Amino acid sequence: MSNGGVLGPEISDERLMLAFQAGDARAFEALVRRHRAPVFNFILRFVGHRSRAEDVLQETWLKVVRSAREYEPKAKLTTWLYTIARNLCVDSTRKESYRQASSLEAPAAGTDGDEGRALGESLPDEGASPERGAHNARLRPLLERALASLPEEQREVFILREYSGIPFKEIAEVTGVSENTVKSRMRYALEALRRRLGELGVDGDLAEDGRTVAG
Repeated sequence: MSNGGVLGPEISDERLMLAFQAGDARAFEALVRRHRAPVFNFILRFVGHRSRAEDVLQETWLKVVRSAREYEPKAKLTTWLYTIARNLCVDSTRKESYRQASSLEAPAAGTDGDEGRALGESLPDEGASPERGAHNARLRPLLERALASLPEEQREVFILREYSGIPFKEIAEVTGVSENTVKSRMRYALEALRRRLGELGVDGDLAEDGRTVAG
């Protein structure tokens, strides 16, 4: 397989990963370009702070490099990748919770870099139309606040499904629960988001896949 063929957009993630296993560094670069933004958005919404999200993203790609030999094409590359990212997010969140509980002198949010920036301000703009962009600019911070109030297991399912576009079956593999449990968590997440957004003054229903609000 030539480098030109490996790097084409029609080449699957799995073939790129196999090429990287065989020593083609450009195949890994192609994977990073393809998945960096959606994986970062997942991590950012999971951990809640941009600087921590950037650290976890770097750890994710390092883990991919170090574990490349363990990857087998019987599993989708995205399932494997998001499982790594998700586990690192869980570890980071637990460490942060422990740090906050252990420190009586933790600085207030916003005193260190951009830690205090609203999460909605940290997310990249996907290039929506001006009309839709204005709509989302108003709703995005409210949705992020509502998301932050969800239990972790519901939040991660919603983020993987809505923002990363991962199928329910694959989310089940990433999170280690049944597909029915994943669908239940998504349903509870949508119901909780509707209630919370209503409390925040947002009119209208949240679509079954979340896209009416999340845009």
